[in-house]
Amino acid sequence: MLRRPAARDLEAAIAFYMSERSQYAGGNVPRFVAWKNFSAVLGHWEMQSFGLWAVTAKGDDSILGLVGPYYPDGWPEHELGWVMFEGSEGRGIAQEAVRAARSHAFETLGWSTAVSYIAPENHRSIKLAERLGAELDPNAAYPKPDQPCLVYRHPSPQEIRV
Repeated sequence: MLRRPAARDLEAAIAFYMSERSQYAGGNVPRFVAWKNFSAVLGHWEMQSFGLWAVTAKGDDSILGLVGPYYPDGWPEHELGWVMFEGSEGRGIAQEAVRAARSHAFETLGWSTAVSYIAPENHRSIKLAERLGAELDPNAAYPKPDQPCLVYRHPSPQEIRV
């Protein structure tokens, strides 16, 4: 299930951002930075009217991760991003959530393309991007030019329909 993240998700998000698990998502940081990171997730919704959703299990409102469309000021392209919290991997939840988020981005937000920016060492995210049909795009711009990453381009809405 996907829902807009809320203040009730703060402690779980802080635990994630303070953990080594978040090293590829601007994390493994002190609590005050983790708080700012999650505040940026909430603020993105206010500024853009969309953003990363809280992923929850059916019948349980506890947050398992964050997945969704992301496009902060200065980003070169629309991104589909994801982070899954401790204990929520290996069940297909992320793949299902990203597919739903991608459909929303294309059908509701009107995006014609989307990428995922992935650290070269983040093998789990690379595998997920590839399972979603995304392909490495060596010509795409990095969101942070001083921090090279892999850019995976998702299939277009037309390619998904075929």
